[in-house]
Amino acid sequence: MKRARQSPPPLIEGIQSCTGRRGTYNQFKLLALVVTFWCYCLFHATRKPPSVVKSVLKGDRNFSSGDAADDDTTLNYGWAPFNGPNGQSLLGQVDLAFLAAYAAGMFTVGHMGDRTDLRVFLAVGMLGSGIFCCLFGMAYLWDIHSMWYFTTMMVIAGVFQSTGWPSVVAIMGNWYGKGKRGLVMGIWNAHTSLGNILGTVVAAACLRYGWGYAFILPGVLISLLGLVVFAVLVVQPSDIGLGGSYEPVKSADLAYDADDEKDRAEAESSESVGFMQAWAIPGVSSFAFCLFFSKLIAYTFLYWLPYYIKSTPIEGRLLSAKQAGDLSTLFDVGGVAGGIMAGHLSDKSGASALVSTSFTLASVPILYMYRYYGNVSFVVNVVLMMACGFCVNGPYALITTAVSADLGTHESLAGNAKALATVTAIIDGMGSIGAAIGPMLTGYISERGGFDGVFVMLYIAALSAGLLLVRLCIKELQTMKADRKLGMRVSSGVQLAAKAAQAVV
Repeated sequence: MKRARQSPPPLIEGIQSCTGRRGTYNQFKLLALVVTFWCYCLFHATRKPPSVVKSVLKGDRNFSSGDAADDDTTLNYGWAPFNGPNGQSLLGQVDLAFLAAYAAGMFTVGHMGDRTDLRVFLAVGMLGSGIFCCLFGMAYLWDIHSMWYFTTMMVIAGVFQSTGWPSVVAIMGNWYGKGKRGLVMGIWNAHTSLGNILGTVVAAACLRYGWGYAFILPGVLISLLGLVVFAVLVVQPSDIGLGGSYEPVKSADLAYDADDEKDRAEAESSESVGFMQAWAIPGVSSFAFCLFFSKLIAYTFLYWLPYYIKSTPIEGRLLSAKQAGDLSTLFDVGGVAGGIMAGHLSDKSGASALVSTSFTLASVPILYMYRYYGNVSFVVNVVLMMACGFCVNGPYALITTAVSADLGTHESLAGNAKALATVTAIIDGMGSIGAAIGPMLTGYISERGGFDGVFVMLYIAALSAGLLLVRLCIKELQTMKADRKLGMRVSSGVQLAAKAAQAVV
């Protein structure tokens, strides 16, 4: 079915009615970029509090004096039921509840997103995510200690969170077309790491008031932004009469090129693709399973890195929960650089699989060094942590943005750009299954055998992610070799023609 033209966002419609003026294509294109960036930034910010409060919920009777609220029994002795002997396993189960619901939602919401108003869809998802994030934190104020309550809040929050990624990627695809977008999407995908940093800093700062506020404040922020999305976000140009078949627009009124117009026309006239048809697109299954292992690694760090830092002495000293949370943000600083570099290399080489494999395999020795040498000094810890973020986030960012967008508009679909949200949901859905398994296994493994076993799991995952793309890497190398030979032949032909022309003269 075709996506019908939706009503304009109410605030945009009101401004246009009052002023009698309509913004240009580039203005709304920039608005879509900025709004979707901050949308997913706050989606990730609301996922970070569980990692920051883990050590607080688990409890520590040898609590460091670095935290402000030293006399708070919650910070010292934990929060039932997580402060018992199986507390780490229970924390892993809470992570699993959220991420399993998120993964299940990813396989359905992308298909729903292709058939509904993405502005409303995304706004509802943000409001729901905010409400249930707040409700999880309200357990602190309401003195709730029920595992059933915590699990239920996380399951519902996971479902609402799954609306975010397919929606923002589809909206970006509507506005930014098919060009070389690895670098653009790599920069845009910095929202993931920035959201992690923002969520960590906010949650860590809230610990002095009680762990519940680490959830409540991010929940309020994403809810408020959800209202902004409903008011101003333009999903596609035709929603406000720019281009497409709904209302002709003079070329002088807009500032876009012919490729953008062609991409928009394809996006607005095509049919939604079937779920199994999207799976059959060449490269979707390989990249989907690669992302399974990549997100297993990334989300293990996302949910357990502050806990790992707090429980591992650096220069013989244990850090407080707030200090560990603040230090863990450097992983995401490295992740921003990794995502941008992976996108840039993908644009230059045209070999997404080769770039992803290189980053993934390089992460194995870096992870090993971080585990066994990260405690030598703060400087070494910081450098290795940022290197881990660089290598881990590079392929993760590339696959979830530029690769998903390219596969969603693959030539086998005969220009059917409506497949974008479905393909994105499939790839990130598989990644989300890995994201659910990683933190859950970390809870069980660390409780029984320590973090050495956890890092072995990460090494295996990184190797598996790289091996899954070997076939595509070989194909890309063959293509690059053929292109080089063709270029040499063309160059030789041009030189011969030039010599012949000189001889004639």
